[in-house]
Amino acid sequence: MSLRLGVLASGRGSNFVAIAEAIVRGDLDASIRLVVSDRQDAPVLRRAKRLGIDAFYLPYDRSDRRVFELRAAELLEASACELVVLAGFMRIVSPFLLSRFPDRIVNIHPSLLPAFKGMDAQAQALRYGVKLAGCTVHIVNEEMDAGRILGQRAVNVYESDSEAELSARILQEEHQLYPEVIGEYGRRLQECGAFCGTARGTGTESVPLEVT
Repeated sequence: MSLRLGVLASGRGSNFVAIAEAIVRGDLDASIRLVVSDRQDAPVLRRAKRLGIDAFYLPYDRSDRRVFELRAAELLEASACELVVLAGFMRIVSPFLLSRFPDRIVNIHPSLLPAFKGMDAQAQALRYGVKLAGCTVHIVNEEMDAGRILGQRAVNVYESDSEAELSARILQEEHQLYPEVIGEYGRRLQECGAFCGTARGTGTESVPLEVT
């Protein structure tokens, strides 16, 4: 059965597009039911509408984020979304929204977690002089970039790399990894029931041996 996805995004939505393209190619058995953004001018909203996907802007008030999350949850539940995908969503998800979708919110982060959590992960990698960087798909929990790892992909870091060059190389891997992990994790969720509340021991949890 096709996996029903809801997407939360704040920016251009390149990972959203990668997921949508994977669906069109037949690589991901899913449908994107809606896109919700906290930014009225987010390019992802225009991209979603061009693809015929329902797109919603919801104002976000830092002093009362539950208003945003309550409305977002209502939209996601009305569309019967089984998995919520964060695609460049630049907000911390609160326990309220997590409780509405337990173990059913996923994110992708541009580092090999648990290294380099938070903002500017690529710049952190360059400052520390690591030889490998990459991206990680993880379940979202109450801690920033600390949920269970579902999949990772690594890239080489070169001495000549700028932050922009490293970011672009990692982003290419994000576009491949995210749809793959969504498909695998979604199948596991459906096997135990979309509302099973937990999905322990799922996903591909090792970094592939091939490094790009």
